[in-house]
Amino acid sequence: MTSSLTTKIAAALCVMLALSSCGNTIRGMGKDAANTVDATQNAGNRVGNAAAK
Repeated sequence: MTSSLTTKIAAALCVMLALSSCGNTIRGMGKDAANTVDATQNAGNRVGNAAAK
């Protein structure tokens, strides 16, 4: 293999790694945001229940 072909293959592998890492980060942030919403709703419900008593 020539060095040009090796460089192109290495660059393609780096791009694929970067894209898969971005996908994992986005999914992780989505889960964190969903957990934050759930926790906020639960806290609001607890405050509402306490105020109703």
